[in-house]
Amino acid sequence: MDKNQATGLLLFAAVILIYSLFFASGPEPLPERDAPAQAEVPVEVPSAETPPLTHEHSDSARMVQLREKYGVFAAIAVGEESEVTLENEDVRVVFSTKGAEIKSVELKDFKTFDGRPLVLLEEDNAEIAFSLTTPSGEVSLNDLYFSVDQRDAGIEEENAKQLIFTGNAGNGSIQRVYTLPSRGYELRHNLKLGNLSAELTDQQVTIRYENRLARLEEDMEESRRKTYMNFYTSDGKYDYLTTGNSEDEARPDKSLHWVAYKQRFFTSGIIADGGMRANLLFQDTDEDNDEVVKVMRSELLLPIAAEGANLRYYFGPNNYNVLRRVAPDFDKNVDMGYFFVSWVNKYIIVNLFHFLERYFNNYGVIIILIVFIIKLFLLPLTYKSYIGMAKMRVIKPEIDELKEKYGDDPTKMQQEQMKLFGQLGVSPISGCLPMLLQMPFLLAMFFFFPNSIELRQESFLWAHDLSTYDSIINLPFHIPFYGGHVSLFTLLMTVSQLAYTHFNNQLTTAQGPMKNIGYIMPVVFMFVLNSFPAALSFYYFVSNMVTFGQQALIKQFVDDEKVRQKVEETKAKNANKKKSKFQMKLEEAMKVADQKKDTKKKKKK
Repeated sequence: MDKNQATGLLLFAAVILIYSLFFASGPEPLPERDAPAQAEVPVEVPSAETPPLTHEHSDSARMVQLREKYGVFAAIAVGEESEVTLENEDVRVVFSTKGAEIKSVELKDFKTFDGRPLVLLEEDNAEIAFSLTTPSGEVSLNDLYFSVDQRDAGIEEENAKQLIFTGNAGNGSIQRVYTLPSRGYELRHNLKLGNLSAELTDQQVTIRYENRLARLEEDMEESRRKTYMNFYTSDGKYDYLTTGNSEDEARPDKSLHWVAYKQRFFTSGIIADGGMRANLLFQDTDEDNDEVVKVMRSELLLPIAAEGANLRYYFGPNNYNVLRRVAPDFDKNVDMGYFFVSWVNKYIIVNLFHFLERYFNNYGVIIILIVFIIKLFLLPLTYKSYIGMAKMRVIKPEIDELKEKYGDDPTKMQQEQMKLFGQLGVSPISGCLPMLLQMPFLLAMFFFFPNSIELRQESFLWAHDLSTYDSIINLPFHIPFYGGHVSLFTLLMTVSQLAYTHFNNQLTTAQGPMKNIGYIMPVVFMFVLNSFPAALSFYYFVSNMVTFGQQALIKQFVDDEKVRQKVEETKAKNANKKKSKFQMKLEEAMKVADQKKDTKKKKKK
């Protein structure tokens, strides 16, 4: 016992002693047994104070308060809360009988980056609240208590399960019915008001959904960059809030078909097939909190029809083939790229990827096979591109002669070059055009791999997760535009691109800056792609190596002497050939441009 405790104990004992000696009254005498008739009957004196309420009076006063606040719903504003679960093969949804509302949603087949159960909605970070407007004010269903019944949905929905929450209020009832199919990530909800519509001042329900989106992926920066709110209006227009970390909000003036809280690989969405209005769509980022990606909040108004208010929830992965069956343009929660490359992903890459998944479970092998299949499909263009470069290479002596002769006159040089190309049957863009046609496939991968949930937490070689960068060295400092780590697949991609550029320069007539720019671009991409998914860098590395091999193989079958012979044959055929209208117009335009240039020079003099 320390000094303070001892002092306190002594003081406490002293107080008790003093009180017992000077203030405590003596024992009361016992009543005499032989004189009971003389005992005085105590007389109750009316008190000016209000007597304490009995249990019945207390309950009555409370019901008065509940009626003032909840009106006809006061009867179900008292009760006990319990939990009930509805689940299928893919999701587990926990409800509370208080409010008949969702408390948590867990995706069974997925884990967070650190191995925890993946919960898209949990009561500590999120809340969905339905409210009705009554003469007594706004009543939140989350304050009311419901009884619950679980049953099969019926023959028309085989193996689907239902939870029916019922709250009897006055002469009517509130019923909330949730239906979950045996598989999938959609949860249907119907809100019915039995004989209570007259008690409402507004025939719509207000839905407030707030979610502090928990961290699910290792790369927090990439997660925030790819997390934003999407929405789709009933007139067929897709829109979204800003993709950055800044605060943003919107109040669309059009009815909405759906609203989605889209994270990098997962989405929680509300779909109203009959349309709903939005009072507010809001998102913000707390950059000091490493456990919350973004904060999202929406306030929606859903009409209550004769059959009730109907909507659907989606809590699931951003899998394109799954999302495209949920609602119109709901698949846009997976970014497939700009319109000129998205068709490659949607109609070719996605189907090819899922086809290969049936036979291979190693995603590194699948990426290699995709490269080989695409390169085989584009082989005719690659061959044509090589032949075009070979033709330019064999006529290089003629081009060098023109440069010596007209090097000081660029316009004349260009005219003579065009004339030479026409005579020899060579097109300067014949080597570039086939490569240009291959660009949609290269750009499509730039969007496909970073957004492919199939690659999430899939390892290959030293990469523990193909959906994020493969760091082999963590630097003690941060390099601007590069990062604080070294990605080995990105380095291999850069080295292979430099080797390919060196090989390619031997086949072309490029000189000066055009020749050197091929060495600069791989280094630039090394900085850009260092923090991108390992799958993307690995794809580009394999693609470079296959292209290098294709061109080395084609070179074995293409003889420059034969190419030169064909060029000479074309030159002989075109010796007496009239110029085409296009050539004549092009030459005429060049002459006019040359004349204008000379006129300007004379005026300056």
